[in-house]
Amino acid sequence: MARLDHDALLTAISASVQAAPDPDGLADLVASRGRINVAATGAEIGPAIKRLAPLPGYRWVAINPGDLFAASPLTMGTKVGILDPTGRVLKAADLPRPKARE
Repeated sequence: MARLDHDALLTAISASVQAAPDPDGLADLVASRGRINVAATGAEIGPAIKRLAPLPGYRWVAINPGDLFAASPLTMGTKVGILDPTGRVLKAADLPRPKARE
């Protein structure tokens, strides 16, 4: 698969998982799977994950498959999953744990 730029990746993942722009502006997209941010380059991956980290529910970063080795370490401990442009899960997402009461 050819490397996609940001707009092409956004279009591809939107079509693949029937996602729509996030009306709250907290992420790039919202789908039945949760919120999705798009990162078309290695430099975009870290900021995309950081924007997702505080959000509730399932969170995903959509990347070009060639960026998996750059993205995977950045998602460790965040519970953010990784999707390719076809919507295939490259790394599963998990729900954030509720904050402990003190």
